[in-house]
Amino acid sequence: MADKDTQVNLAVYMERLDSYISSQNALNENLSKNLEKVETKVDDISQWRSKMYGAKSILAALGILVVHTTAVMGSFLAIVTFNK
Repeated sequence: MADKDTQVNLAVYMERLDSYISSQNALNENLSKNLEKVETKVDDISQWRSKMYGAKSILAALGILVVHTTAVMGSFLAIVTFNK
């Protein structure tokens, strides 16, 4: 009788173990899919950040160009006005 109970308990244990393994596999697959989505989103944010840094650099260069042009034109206007 004890041997039969042990076999039943072992069968129940194996069934539960199989159920646990299949649920863990499903969970792992789900986590892998979500991790890939997060990785894709991080890459998108990285690209967006690079574009923003590029835009800031262009705006800074244009600002320097405007200031330089203003200084050169002001100097040119001063020279022309002074020589009259």
